[in-house]
Amino acid sequence: MIKKGKITTALMTVFFVAALTLTACSSSNVSDMLSSTTATESTSDTTEPSSEKELSESVTNTQDENLSSSSASARSDTLLDTSDLFSERDLEQEADLTDAYYMTLESGENISITQEGVYVISGTATDVTITVEAADTDKVQIVLDGASITNTTSPAIYVKSADKVFVTTDGTSTLKVTGTFTADGTTSLDAVIYSKSDLVLNGTGTLNIESSANGISAKDDLKVTGGTYNITATEDAVEANDSIRIYDGTFDITSKKDAFHSENSDDNTLGYVYIQGGTFKINATDDGIQATTVLMIDGGTFDITAAEGLEATYVQINDGTITIEASDDGINATQKSTAYDVVIEVNGGDITVNMGAGDTDGFDANGNIYINGGTISVTGNSAFDWDGEAQLNGGTVTVNGEEITELTNQMMGGMGGFGGGRGGMGGQMPNGEMPEGFDGQMPQDGQMPEGGQMPNGQNGQFPGGGKGGRMNGQMPNNQNTTESSSESSQG
Repeated sequence: MIKKGKITTALMTVFFVAALTLTACSSSNVSDMLSSTTATESTSDTTEPSSEKELSESVTNTQDENLSSSSASARSDTLLDTSDLFSERDLEQEADLTDAYYMTLESGENISITQEGVYVISGTATDVTITVEAADTDKVQIVLDGASITNTTSPAIYVKSADKVFVTTDGTSTLKVTGTFTADGTTSLDAVIYSKSDLVLNGTGTLNIESSANGISAKDDLKVTGGTYNITATEDAVEANDSIRIYDGTFDITSKKDAFHSENSDDNTLGYVYIQGGTFKINATDDGIQATTVLMIDGGTFDITAAEGLEATYVQINDGTITIEASDDGINATQKSTAYDVVIEVNGGDITVNMGAGDTDGFDANGNIYINGGTISVTGNSAFDWDGEAQLNGGTVTVNGEEITELTNQMMGGMGGFGGGRGGMGGQMPNGEMPEGFDGQMPQDGQMPEGGQMPNGQNGQFPGGGKGGRMNGQMPNNQNTTESSSESSQG
């Protein structure tokens, strides 16, 4: 059976071909018109894919295809297909209250939601859990209308089952858990908002969350498209298994672990973070934002204080204003997923990274670094550290107040002493040989040779030693530097 849409497209094709013949329009113009017509038909149903899993698989396939075709280049323009990450309903900041159910909180009285609908919750109570246990085809929307819940051992909102649950803020609401969480059978509940289904946070109000463990935890996809969120957590503030997708919102987060964390412990090809916009003030003990696979930033304003600011297998920054104060690495790409190359890629944005003292790197990639655009300022001992290749193809890069035209591989050593540590050279010269007159052993009694000099005038340092061991940032024949493309073209 031929669907109506296909008949329409076929008829339009005949029409445009005839128009091409009569008007001598170019074939590219007709192609554009056909594409426009087809696109109009395909987007007439603006609801999201019938299954978030289908979307996740589609995105994963797209990522694999894009990376396989771009891993040898300096830029991957379409690392994630962002066209279908948010549905129209995700982006609506006010709920349709036409057929809404209104409920007032009472201490010690749980609220159970078992069917699709919009539920407006208000009032102040203690020891209350709003539980959603609906069919896997049901969409449930919880509107927090100035609600306040303080619990000791259980989540304020617990989603056991549904297709998707929206938590929409209207006014200022506060959710707290102050004690040790109690498990629900084999489910270890550990968040103020705990969802086994896809979760969307939106609205025009403010949500304050205080947790003795995690703030918000979603076992599938988590989306935030609006609202203001003030979160204090002794573990991760916001976590999700498959993805965290942020369209907009204002976030003030204090976390004893990661502020945003996306990881699926059963599948390392899942767990990405996409940020289109928003305002972020983050103070985290561990990472500001961590993804297993891809961390892609298309916009937003970020003020991050953390051990590591941004971390993923593939970090791509296309826009945004990002300020990072880091005690370890500012931006780190490391092999967390087997599905992606290890890359830091900057195509735009305004990035400022201020590093703490010691073995720290502004940009640290256990793979490649590509700077294609944007404005970057790094202050610290080691601006760039990579294991693969690095290219400065565009943008403006400043290190310790001075603009540079080539990237220098600092190769900061780890804690491995003369064994080299991370990125070291095992205490050897770059050509694999030990310094002249040195047999690989430290002098007896830990004393330096007479005159305080190491063999061959190394001034007490080995080229590739442990913490702090490097050759003043220079390798023989400039092997540790990469010039910008403009400099290279000029010879």
